[in-house]
Amino acid sequence: MAWFYLLVAGFGEIGFVVFMKYSAGFTVKRYTALSIISAIISFYYLSKSLIDIPIGTAYAIWSAIGAAGSVLYGMIFFMESKSWKRLLFIGMIICGGVGLKLVSS
Repeated sequence: MAWFYLLVAGFGEIGFVVFMKYSAGFTVKRYTALSIISAIISFYYLSKSLIDIPIGTAYAIWSAIGAAGSVLYGMIFFMESKSWKRLLFIGMIICGGVGLKLVSS
């Protein structure tokens, strides 16, 4: 269940960053509220996952999900660069997260 919590926390992190972008510097109240709610969800489920997952592994995977997801969201919905270099490094982040999962007990 801890890994599921960590996945939810990672998606909460993506929501936090995306809604922060839509909030336009926290001037759009609806997206500001969604950003805060996403952050709360993210930290709550990260804390739940830390009961069973080592802190270094959980934090690295949480931040990897947030970073890779945010970059991919930006590429798809904000028309950010889709260069092969960006995709290569996103792939490296994902491989690192998978590797940490494989070596964690």
